[in-house]
Amino acid sequence: MIARREFSSAQNLDAAGLRDIARAAGADDVGFISIVDPALDDQRGDILAAFPFARTLISFVLRMNRENIRSPARSAANLEFHHAADDCDSVSRAIAQALEAKGVRAAYPSMGFPMEAAQWPGKMWIVAHKPVAVVAGLGRMGIHRNVIHPIFGNFILLGTVVTDLDLDARAAPLDFNPCFECKLCVAACPTGAIAPDGHFDFAACYTHNYREFMGGFGDWTETIANAKNALAYREKVSDAETVSMWQSLAFGPNYKAAYCMAVCPAGADVIGAYQADKKRYLKEIVDPLQKKAETVYVTPGSDAEAYVPRRFPGKKLKRVGSGLRPRTIDGFLSSLKLVFQRGQSAGLDAVYHFVFTGVQPRNATIVIADKKIRVADGLVGAPSLTVTADAETWLRFLRKETRLFWALLRLKIRLRGDPRLLIAFGRCFPS
Repeated sequence: MIARREFSSAQNLDAAGLRDIARAAGADDVGFISIVDPALDDQRGDILAAFPFARTLISFVLRMNRENIRSPARSAANLEFHHAADDCDSVSRAIAQALEAKGVRAAYPSMGFPMEAAQWPGKMWIVAHKPVAVVAGLGRMGIHRNVIHPIFGNFILLGTVVTDLDLDARAAPLDFNPCFECKLCVAACPTGAIAPDGHFDFAACYTHNYREFMGGFGDWTETIANAKNALAYREKVSDAETVSMWQSLAFGPNYKAAYCMAVCPAGADVIGAYQADKKRYLKEIVDPLQKKAETVYVTPGSDAEAYVPRRFPGKKLKRVGSGLRPRTIDGFLSSLKLVFQRGQSAGLDAVYHFVFTGVQPRNATIVIADKKIRVADGLVGAPSLTVTADAETWLRFLRKETRLFWALLRLKIRLRGDPRLLIAFGRCFPS
């Protein structure tokens, strides 16, 4: 528990005073959360490592221009994303400056980029703005995994300012969810990442929408490295794709799709048009995104690869690598739920024991059944297959730097049980 401190009169600001400062800086709504709030249990350590003085987090909302985000011209959408992101960081900076002038310690992490890239592919961000905003009472998470503000809907960006203030009055989470599960985000998503039952396929969203970010950029550079000459490169990458990558590098990373956000009608300021004429809303906002001729990027063997041609035959499917390569055993285990493909797991009912040896020793149990996955520490239950592996060899195998055959031959990886279950396991996590 973090000890409370006494503050000088210069630091003695209440919630109303902080709210006034944030609104004067340009924030459209404001909430507060204590560093000791249980909701921060999974990120408190990272916040304190960057900002050891942290006591209260100021969470704020910045509205975006809806029509840019809704446009099928993604250049218009990305223009708004980038300018709004710059504005969001400017608001954070203005709040921090105003507080510092009053003798309060304050700092702000980036709204999005740049982030702690050295930690890739692990957690790159200092503060996860979405859960902070939810606890601060600024909205609730929709089934599309965007925060929905009760008034502005999901057409918002989020910022956080960390301070050394202690506050007695803090906002409480919303007692209702603005998301009424109209499922328009399900209908509009080009990769099938959002399922009607609320399941979210992180890998499908990431591989397509973030094609020109992080892992997608890494996959593109490897395509260049593997090309024997310019002609071989052009057979893999179109001129338009090359120019698009250049644009992301020059202007800022561009999202391939934010259709889930574009079509969302939730929020008091947004819902009127949907309620007044649903047919027109679908025709003007949803249909153009569904019918847009575009390339959709998928990982070979993924659920998205099967979904796209079935749901959107007018869109072009392109198979690419995700660029997601775990560097540690902890990273491998924590990423499994994110990249799990439940459609590929159909019919599989198995308990896997993993025993990792060497420099990263770890025991884990992975259960795949009923198109669901569960990961637990230790060896639990009777295994269908036991995999004993040198940790570094296993990670090189996942990164395609060594072949399973040679690892088995050299006893760096050993199997006890039906080896076909390892093949079935691999199908659930295509890369």
